[in-house]
Amino acid sequence: WHGHGEVDPLVKMQFALESERVAKRMGATNYTFKSYAGLAHSVNPAEITDVLSFLEKVLPPDDSCRIKLKDPSEMSIKELKGAIAKGGLGRLAIGLYEKREYVDLVRRHQEGKL
Repeated sequence: WHGHGEVDPLVKMQFALESERVAKRMGATNYTFKSYAGLAHSVNPAEITDVLSFLEKVLPPDDSCRIKLKDPSEMSIKELKGAIAKGGLGRLAIGLYEKREYVDLVRRHQEGKL
């Protein structure tokens, strides 16, 4: 799969199309090129959706390739605080003192209960 912005000033469309030709000439059999109108050297929601669709087709659908989240009860305080910051939960952590409170907050976030 190959996505490319039609107004990319860094990698011109002609080079993206040449990449497609070379890949196919070298034997790529399952190659899809898609251009995105108005897109510069970046990504947009449509391209992300297309990438996700492609990945769902080519990656195995079994649990062996799924990311397994660490159990919050096995995290250090530093890891819990990092998870809270990354999850945008800082305001919910104000006033927490005990590790179990941090664990509960992260666990509820992982379970989608916040």
